[in-house]
Amino acid sequence: MGDPDRTERQLADIAHDPDAFEEFYRRHVVQVSRFIARRVDDPYLAADLTADVFLAIIDSAHTYRPDRGSVVGWMFGVAYNVLAAEHRRARRETAATLRIAGRRPLDPADIARIEERIDAESSARRVHHAMADMPDETRRLLELVAVDGLAVSAAAAALHLSPITARVRLHRARKQLRDLLTGQVPLPSTRGNAHEYI
Repeated sequence: MGDPDRTERQLADIAHDPDAFEEFYRRHVVQVSRFIARRVDDPYLAADLTADVFLAIIDSAHTYRPDRGSVVGWMFGVAYNVLAAEHRRARRETAATLRIAGRRPLDPADIARIEERIDAESSARRVHHAMADMPDETRRLLELVAVDGLAVSAAAAALHLSPITARVRLHRARKQLRDLLTGQVPLPSTRGNAHEYI
């Protein structure tokens, strides 16, 4: 990922320095877009949410504290908040409104690239479906560690948990998920799109 101190300095500057923001964006856009593609299967929504995450990062860059975890862990915490806000918005709107609200035009190359990313993350979405009935905080912890690749301590910091609590919850969640995916316990019924399992 490069020099963490440099990344922290960039983060402190992105709200007022377009060059710092551009460099930060280029360093992290693939991570953020993969994070989103693991959770939604609509390319338009994935593109919009990725942009929303970076807008939220600009607005909240001043809240990052290095002693509480890595920039990536903090960034994924911001992304969770953006996804949760989208989930709440989607629940309030009708299907017709969802089709037209907030969509920017994408050219065919954009759609193809986003669809490829969504296809590449389809197995991760299957895991998200399997985790649908887990408690929210436990599911988020498991996602950050097993799906997004954060260390347990970084995931704990992103969720404001102690590392010990995170390890215990992670052990239990992995066993539950293993039982679900091996068929020892029936999978929960699918209740809609993957973005409903935020």
